[in-house]
Amino acid sequence: MSEAVLKVEAVETYYGKIAALKGISFEVTGTQIVTLLGSNGAGKSTTLKTISGITPAQAGKITFMGEDITKMAAHEIVQRGLIHIPEGRRIFKDLTVTENLELGSFILKDDAERKRRIQSVFDRFPILGKRHKQMGGTLSGGEQQMLAIGRGLMAAPKLLLLDEPSMGLAPLIVAEISRIIKALNEEGTPILLVEQNSKMALGLADYGYVLDTGNIVLDGPGAELKNDEKVIKAYLGGGEH
Repeated sequence: MSEAVLKVEAVETYYGKIAALKGISFEVTGTQIVTLLGSNGAGKSTTLKTISGITPAQAGKITFMGEDITKMAAHEIVQRGLIHIPEGRRIFKDLTVTENLELGSFILKDDAERKRRIQSVFDRFPILGKRHKQMGGTLSGGEQQMLAIGRGLMAAPKLLLLDEPSMGLAPLIVAEISRIIKALNEEGTPILLVEQNSKMALGLADYGYVLDTGNIVLDGPGAELKNDEKVIKAYLGGGEH
């Protein structure tokens, strides 16, 4: 059994007095793609924000690469190679594609390495290379998602947290984003994927956890969950979104 890259143990997160996460436990092992599924408000995005230090846990423990990161500040977590690509892309619309990518490598001191990483992103996403001087806000939704992923890759992630990468995108673009996620994983990057498009997520994932109002109610191999009609009907709203 591979060692856990990420271990979440009995984590509780609150917004005021409201419990958003009620003692959840799960892990990402080796170079897996693990997906968190569930309807709106189930606690999926809160889970990613808690792991990355944006919304601190009130109880429980989070371990990354064997180190306890539960109480760490978000920027310290980034420095360790845990990279969170948030819902809604959150690119800087008034900065160029290249400037957005440069911001993704703010912890890097070596300019030559920064240029090499930017070129690597352009090799992976040729459309971004063509649009390198364009403002982020002028890109299409799919291009903005590629830029968000590219910006995350600039930090050389040891684990990538992806929040709703298919949201608001046309089916053809969703298929392309899905291909990109699979390729990144095959190159050795473990991924924790939050998706409402359960069909896409379970098609990619080695393992899945289903969240419902802050609790993990079900887990299993991606292929098993994908083929369980009761799961899809009860928690995943029919399997598409």
